[in-house]
Amino acid sequence: MAAGLASALAIVAAGASQARALEPAAPPTKTEPSAAFDWFEYDGADPSDAAFKPTASQYANPILKGTYPDPAVMRVGKDFYYVSSTFAWFPGLPVFHSTDLVHWNQIGNAIDRPGMLDFGRLGLSRAVFAPTLSHRDGVFYILNTCVDCRGNFLITATDPKGPWSDPVWLPAVEGIDPYLFFDDDGSAMIVFNGEPPGPPEYSGHRAIWAIGYDIKARKTVGERKLLLDKGVNPAAKPIWPEGPHILKKDGWYYLIAAEGGTAEGHSQVALRSKSAWGPYVPYPNNPILTQRGLPKDRPLPITSAGHANLVDTPDGKWWATFLAVRPYGDDLYNTGRETFLLPVEWKDGWPIILENGKTIPYVHAKPNLPPTTPKPPPTSGAFKVREAFDGKALPLSWVTMRIPQQKWWRLDGGKLVLSARPETIGGMTQPSFWGRRQQHMNASASTEMRFRPTKAGDKAGLVAVQNDAHFFFLGLTRNADGQDEIVLERRASASDPEGGVKVAGAPVALKAGAPVWLKITARGGAYDFSYALAAGQWKTLKADEDGTILSTKKAGGFVGALLGVYAHADAAPGR
Repeated sequence: MAAGLASALAIVAAGASQARALEPAAPPTKTEPSAAFDWFEYDGADPSDAAFKPTASQYANPILKGTYPDPAVMRVGKDFYYVSSTFAWFPGLPVFHSTDLVHWNQIGNAIDRPGMLDFGRLGLSRAVFAPTLSHRDGVFYILNTCVDCRGNFLITATDPKGPWSDPVWLPAVEGIDPYLFFDDDGSAMIVFNGEPPGPPEYSGHRAIWAIGYDIKARKTVGERKLLLDKGVNPAAKPIWPEGPHILKKDGWYYLIAAEGGTAEGHSQVALRSKSAWGPYVPYPNNPILTQRGLPKDRPLPITSAGHANLVDTPDGKWWATFLAVRPYGDDLYNTGRETFLLPVEWKDGWPIILENGKTIPYVHAKPNLPPTTPKPPPTSGAFKVREAFDGKALPLSWVTMRIPQQKWWRLDGGKLVLSARPETIGGMTQPSFWGRRQQHMNASASTEMRFRPTKAGDKAGLVAVQNDAHFFFLGLTRNADGQDEIVLERRASASDPEGGVKVAGAPVALKAGAPVWLKITARGGAYDFSYALAAGQWKTLKADEDGTILSTKKAGGFVGALLGVYAHADAAPGR
């Protein structure tokens, strides 16, 4: 084992030697206006928060509200670690720590520096898909897929806070959702979703494969082997078996995977074998988790449950994290796919997360585990968070679009200052934007901003964004007549102009250095937009805008809405 540990640590050191903090190249040299944000406040609550209030011995689902999809959880001793998908948002792959499985502190981001990956001009639902976590001999492993940007890779760290190594690419591992399984004898194998063994017989026909992995050589070994074709009931033509994990318990190897796609047909299934390499036999009463087939008119529904990850606790209990969504209408949700937690019951040698026909509870008894310290910021229930920008760095939970190659932001005297650049939201580029997840159906984001446009088209303010073709902008701009105004712009499809269509406007005359206050309020599928020229004196610019354009159903993809700050300088002619 000592030799294995030494080689594993060498792998980490080799990648981490190139690690550096999130510090892109030098700032832009062109003189552009800048926007200064004094603070940013997020406030949210849901109908379920009032209807289902947990007692001191209970926790509330979801445990991580907002777009935290494809959750992977792992235990090392008494500590639990978690990572989830971020697609083309950056920093990517947030890493959390907990000791009670309910409350989570974000301790880092595994993809946190330019040069690790190249997102280019990828759509915001491409890039890094479902990550998985493993641990062996003091080394943490994340396997992940960078979709449309080279494929599957492995990164390592001796401290889950980071730094994480540069990627080791896995050319023999096709498809998505790779997971690294260590057997008791130290051998390793990667399971993943790939193409079927022959021509696809129908749309969504996929398979689960496995291939050996040599940790010391950092490469796959041998030939891949088919573990599951189509799904647990091939006659029913199941779609998208994915997110595979292998766990070992009581002499059995369990293959746990999702089935049915990520929409309302989503589910989790289980198979088992006496060998890690199969053959695997399905549980007779699959799925072990789903919400499909339930009445669509049930109150406060939770839907699309699946992509589960099972973990044991030090006292021998088992729990599962999984994704699901909370729609406010007919499959309409802006908060994305969120992370839920439920206990696992073992019956006759099979793991059951939730019996078929039962609804996912909003509250449940807590695991019998020590509380997480230090006390984490709230990620479930109703809460308010105010960012004063008085630290040395932005919160770990804040993200931007794609990967910045220039340092166009700074924290300065309790303010977040953004350089206004020609790159736009909607332009499939890397704009001057930082934001945080919308975590509630009913939520507001507000800020105090100082900005002075220098030419027509310069703008800065708040943004509610789902992707490049679906967003709102509320802020200060200068129009073609030289008049400064507060405007609301909306982009609801790729056919709309890149910067969006002007929906409403109000002319303003601001003294140099004077602030303006901005607020976006979400009420399910309706969004209100307000501004103030004096603190607390809000004026509604536009109410009841169609916020369903930020829903996954209309915008597509796999992410939820984000709320944040943005600055843009209109490009000079010929630039």
